[in-house]
Amino acid sequence: MVKYMKNKLVTDLENLYTLNPDFIIRELEIGTSKIYIVFLESVASGTKVDGFILRNLSRIEEKQFNEKNILNYISAPNLVEIKDPEEMDYYLANGFTLVIVNEMIYALETKADLFRSISEPTSEKYLDGPKDSFNENIQINMGLIKRRIKSSDLKTEQMIIGGVSKTIVNILYMENITDINIVKIIKNQLEKINIDAIYDSGNIADFLAGEKKTALPTIASTERPDRVSSSLLEGKVIVLVDNSPQALILPTFFVDFINPIGDNYIKNNNINFVKILRFFCFFLTVMIPGLYIALISYNPEILPTSLLINFVNQNQNVPFPIFVEALIMILICEILRESDLRFPSNYGSAISILGALILGEAAVNSGIVSPVMIIVVAFTYITSLIFTEIVMINAIRHFRWLFLISGFFLGFYGIVLTFIYFLIHATNLDSVGYPYFYSIAPFDSTYLKKTLMKKPINRDRRRSNILVKKNVTKQRSKI
Repeated sequence: MVKYMKNKLVTDLENLYTLNPDFIIRELEIGTSKIYIVFLESVASGTKVDGFILRNLSRIEEKQFNEKNILNYISAPNLVEIKDPEEMDYYLANGFTLVIVNEMIYALETKADLFRSISEPTSEKYLDGPKDSFNENIQINMGLIKRRIKSSDLKTEQMIIGGVSKTIVNILYMENITDINIVKIIKNQLEKINIDAIYDSGNIADFLAGEKKTALPTIASTERPDRVSSSLLEGKVIVLVDNSPQALILPTFFVDFINPIGDNYIKNNNINFVKILRFFCFFLTVMIPGLYIALISYNPEILPTSLLINFVNQNQNVPFPIFVEALIMILICEILRESDLRFPSNYGSAISILGALILGEAAVNSGIVSPVMIIVVAFTYITSLIFTEIVMINAIRHFRWLFLISGFFLGFYGIVLTFIYFLIHATNLDSVGYPYFYSIAPFDSTYLKKTLMKKPINRDRRRSNILVKKNVTKQRSKI
């Protein structure tokens, strides 16, 4: 009987994975050769390890076996020969199984299915259009995109970010459409990231957005493959992060948040009014409370006399100034909104609606707030419900407080100043080097018509001039 000495590579792995009960080593002896099969059963599939490796190696006859030709006896969807032993840890953690023979190391993909199935979108629901959404598996997410864009021009550049997590980050773009400068800017920013772990695409977005002191979202995230595919064909760049169901779209402009992908599946005559309505709703939801306070406290002469008398009569029994009154109601609504987000979806909305009704009626009956304030705050939050993306909701909340405070201290003059500040602030922002208020400032009728007004699909023949330097004209058949 031949006595084998344990392979040094295997010994190093055993020392590395001390106190890891999921670390598994299988030893096979074929003649004078000893083969080690190493994997982590928490991330690797035992069925795949058995089917791809163990079963095949156990059938080898001693006379036929040759260490140099071991690849003839094993198979897997993805097989890598490892030259640097320090890479063994990375492949094990990614669900690969190591086959070690003397100094030769092979990694075979045997990943366990540790992800949920493809489901319907949860935060971007539309009556029309596809019903699939991304999940936490980056390969499945890539597949959902490539089902829609069947072209070799769709390029993917892969990076590993995170000293401990070693998270896969993919940069996707259309080689024949996208301005390569956008890709270079994004790659340079990603290469500067030096962090222990990346858990979600939101961590990447923080780095890509830079140190901009703004509440406005300069990077969009989406769970919809159709929105990603549409953005790619418009010349934008997509960042996919492993373990995250959200893709990042760069660059992102303010008008993009007014133009959800669901509009593309509705007849243009029916959706154009809604698009314009969204623009008005954004400014209404941020300005209404401050505007009401400014009119009542500083500029009552603007209101009709009968309406002003009615407002004054309703506020007579309220013990608080109108600003405190608005403050109380807005804080209550913010608390209800946060509780709604964190409650289980089955009954979260019902609880928040019930709470709003009870608190509103009790506040009016007890004389804490006036009925007009209830109407103003309710209308404020109804107009904000048009926007579903959390980043935009947070921005709306931020500017609502600015308008509220400026209206209280400076009246209608303060509202105008805050509006001018918003325009100056927004036009000075950029998204990976591109102007955030693009299509309005600088003006571009092509991109503005895609967002503010929906054209018939057979007339949508050009891409944005600022995003695309080549293939500006879309290829379409004659209709």
